[in-house]
Amino acid sequence: MPHLFSPLKIKSIELRNRIVVSPMCQYSSTDGFANNWHLVHLGSRAIGGAGLIITEATAVSPEGRISYADLGIWKDEHIAKLKEITNFIEKQGAVAGIQLAHAGRKASHSQPWTGGAQIPAEHENGWQTLGPSPVAFSASEQPPVELDKREIARIIDDFKSATVRALAAGFKVIELHGAHGYLLNAFLSPLSNLRTDEYGGSFENRIRFVLETVEAVQEVWPEEYPLFVRISASEWTEGGWTIDDSVALAKILKEKGVDFIDCSSGGNVSGVRIPLKPGYQVEFAQAVKEQAGIPTGAVGLITTPEQADAIITTGQADLVFLARELLRDPHFPLRAAHQLGQEIKWPLQYERAKW
Repeated sequence: MPHLFSPLKIKSIELRNRIVVSPMCQYSSTDGFANNWHLVHLGSRAIGGAGLIITEATAVSPEGRISYADLGIWKDEHIAKLKEITNFIEKQGAVAGIQLAHAGRKASHSQPWTGGAQIPAEHENGWQTLGPSPVAFSASEQPPVELDKREIARIIDDFKSATVRALAAGFKVIELHGAHGYLLNAFLSPLSNLRTDEYGGSFENRIRFVLETVEAVQEVWPEEYPLFVRISASEWTEGGWTIDDSVALAKILKEKGVDFIDCSSGGNVSGVRIPLKPGYQVEFAQAVKEQAGIPTGAVGLITTPEQADAIITTGQADLVFLARELLRDPHFPLRAAHQLGQEIKWPLQYERAKW
């Protein structure tokens, strides 16, 4: 029976265990460039024993950033530092992954520790946001400009170009960010996509942008490397995207060659009350896995070794994605292995501190 420290092979890539560093924005870049903060932040989690290290949402274009301080991969000059980071991660025995993203209508914000509010387009460090329809995320924010078909094609090409750079930078896993109200997710939802052309209206039309992005990425991403898609499995809102929609999309993505679905939720509708509790999104990962027949990842308030291990041993998901717990404890995998009685290789430099 698989457990938290069982290896997992996806295509040609083998993860040493089932623990993933979930993408977590650091808001610490200038002009999209990675720096030593990202090297230490991501590298320390590789030292700490995680199997897969995924970068924060990495913007495929300048206007695709959540904030002016986001990581980016829209120009070749971004590659060198990212390559340094992936090299270090691999030397620690982990796999380096990157989340490619476009923030859509949730772009142009300040850093969280300065309030996190949207910055108007006419202000310094602000820009005009883009979306499937001119529907603002909240009453306090400016509505996005509705994308026309030419601009949709340009953004799809941005994802494709970013994929080429990700490969050059040494990443072995790509995750497309289709969750939390960002651009791909906004196209999926009937609450944010009010279009009447072939990119809106029916379920088949609303998923078109995601499918075309997947196909463009696959044209340049090696077939032997895994392709993940993160989704918001439910909007927790009447009339919004549902788990049934997610299962239907996952089935299509599987047919299209996507290897893995990372199941989060929410983020596209402001003010929604989500019933938070430990592992509150695990049921989504289980439903997608069982009903769509595709490997899944669970994320959300997973904080203890026993809880993470149970998700794997009971077959609810194939990977656990940890965020805040790995911020609190970069060496969670080392501690978890000890508590669960499993073997895990420690860095030689840390052997003297082994339990």
